Amino acid sequence: MEIKVVEDKKNRFVFETEGIGHTYLNSLKAELWNDSHVKVATYAIKHPQASKPKFILETDGESPKAAISSAVGRLKKLSEKFKKDLSAIK
Repeated sequence: MEIKVVEDKKNRFVFETEGIGHTYLNSLKAELWNDSHVKVATYAIKHPQASKPKFILETDGESPKAAISSAVGRLKKLSEKFKKDLSAIK
């Protein structure tokens, strides 16, 4: 996975990814919307075979990087719980 920062400002963070598709980006976008400081959380893929996904995050002034970090942490906990619950099924 590669992440290339396109824009890094006080309340706006834009990055492109390689090796990450809709599944993870949709999960990240949905989790970011649980943060009350997030004003915009979306991504776009201009062409699925010829372009990299571009993720756009805007906040109300809080650190966008901190918002992403928190969202990823929450997704990690959710994934671990799902794995544990799934392994309990016999």
